[in-house]
Formats: sequence, structure tokens, C-alpha cells
Amino acid sequence: MKKFIIPSLALLLFLASCDVRKHDKKINVPALSRTSYTDTTSVQIIDSVYDFGSVKEGDIVEYNFRFKNTGNKPLIIFEATASCGCTVPEKPEHPVKPGEIGFLKVKFNSDRKPGEAHKSISISSNANPEFPVLFLKGTVIGKTEEEKEKSENH
Repeated sequence: MKKFIIPSLALLLFLASCDVRKHDKKINVPALSRTSYTDTTSVQIIDSVYDFGSVKEGDIVEYNFRFKNTGNKPLIIFEATASCGCTVPEKPEHPVKPGEIGFLKVKFNSDRKPGEAHKSISISSNANPEFPVLFLKGTVIGKTEEEKEKSENH
């Protein structure tokens, strides 16, 4: 009987010491989702494609895609996702009021991405018709062997 009590108590103490409050560390955001939000608006895309030309491998490309809320309700962007982890979109924190221009900031890290770059950014919002996919494109010029050795040694 003692063989079962001691391990059971040890397991209970271990579980009690775990941080079960992980949900407290999350940012509290309104519980809005595409399916539960019914006020739709319309959007006009000012920039749908950004061609950054040629950059050196390792450069960070930043661009603000512009759009205008052409409807009569606030435009809310619920989520913005990119086709690759090297591209990070930052959605507006607040709704874009009717008639206002909003910005979606995108950062592309070209490190270890030599060659042609074609990245897409998908947006989930209350726009009807849906927010179109945005594109970031250009060419990343690879590092020379000498530059690669320098960056590996630092």
C-alpha cells in the first residue's frame, strides 16, 4: 500500500507546483471573429502588390500596404497571415473608421532567402467583398562566399 501512496503524493505535489495560470499571461482581446461579427463594410485597396526590387541577402524589407474603408461601418482586421515565416504582417490595432485610410505593415527578412521572392499576405476582416490577398515580391541577391564566411564567424 505504501508503494502506491508515496508515488501518488509525489505526483500530486509535482502537478500542484506547475503553473496552471498560463492563460493569465495572454493579451486580453475582444472576442470578435469573422463568423460572429455581422457589421460589414467595404474596402478599396490602394496597394495590392509591392515590388521591392533587389536587396542583399540579410536585408529587412518593410512596407505599409494602404487601404481605404469605403463603407459606412468601421473596418476591423481580425487576422493577417503571411505565406512564409520570414514575412511578418502587423495588422492595425484599432478599427479603421469609414472614409479613413489604414495601413498593414509587413516586414520581410531576406536572410537565407536568395533568389526570387513571392510572398502573399491574407487578411481576415469584416470587409464584403473579402479583403484581397496582398503580394510582396522582389529579388534577393545571395551573399558571396566571403560574406558568408564573415557572417558565420561573427
